Amino acid sequence: MNKRLLSVLAFAILVAGAASFLLYQQLAKRMTVTQLAATTRIIVASRDLGIGTIIGDMDVRPMEWSGAVPQGALQKKEDVVGRGVVEPIYGGEPVRENRLAARGAGGGLAAMIPTGMRAVALPVGQISGVGGFVTPGMRVDLLISGLPPGTQQSTIGTHTKTLLQNIEVLSAGQDIQRDAEGKPRTVPVINVLATPEQAEVLSLASAETRIQLVLRNPLDKEEAKTPGTTVQNLWKGSGSGKEQLSAEAKARAPKRVAPLKLEAAKPKPEIPTIQIEVFNGSQKTETKFKEEPKSGGQ
Repeated sequence: MNKRLLSVLAFAILVAGAASFLLYQQLAKRMTVTQLAATTRIIVASRDLGIGTIIGDMDVRPMEWSGAVPQGALQKKEDVVGRGVVEPIYGGEPVRENRLAARGAGGGLAAMIPTGMRAVALPVGQISGVGGFVTPGMRVDLLISGLPPGTQQSTIGTHTKTLLQNIEVLSAGQDIQRDAEGKPRTVPVINVLATPEQAEVLSLASAETRIQLVLRNPLDKEEAKTPGTTVQNLWKGSGSGKEQLSAEAKARAPKRVAPLKLEAAKPKPEIPTIQIEVFNGSQKTETKFKEEPKSGGQ
């Protein structure tokens, strides 16, 4: 092969490599400058922060965040310190505005109550079968059992009906978090989130009736229409109260009078005929006449 041709090829390869290296260096510098320019300083959690925690100075730290800033992420430490946590924040996670209580609201249960809502405490004992399996954030229905006013125990017995549906559990017992293993625990009291009107209903129900919790799927938002049931219906072999309601409706309904049946007139009895035969020698004479009916007074 011609030495001159080899020299040209070697020189071309050397020039191409040098050009590629210089181009790579320039692109790398531009990418570094672009990345540095896109970073934003935000506040992240230094450790896991549970619900109700009041954030201290050592609980958070600043961090350079590259790319788009998470929605609601706070960028100043003074906007975070001293506020209560209303939703769990994990270590290294950006501290967002919607995870914190309003400034001055403090921590604990009160900081978790949304504006316009109330936390209602309900005693949970052995009468509430799922009380030990309730954890914060679950949805429950509340059933009441008792004797309705104006009724007697001997008539229909204890009455049970669904009072409220799809109620959120705010806390269980004195602890507003799940245990370390995420398992449920038996607690004497739960707090549910309710409107002021629902709070009045629950307060009266807890004083006058017996309350039981019924767990429901949190994705199930539909409210069931139930008539309730009574002890009398249970012994009749039906748990539904529809039979009792239908019986009461039938009792209130106006009674229908059966139409009178007209009987056909009976035929008059036939009057018997009396025949008398008279013999005069060889001659015979016959006489017939009808017997007159006797009057009712005789």
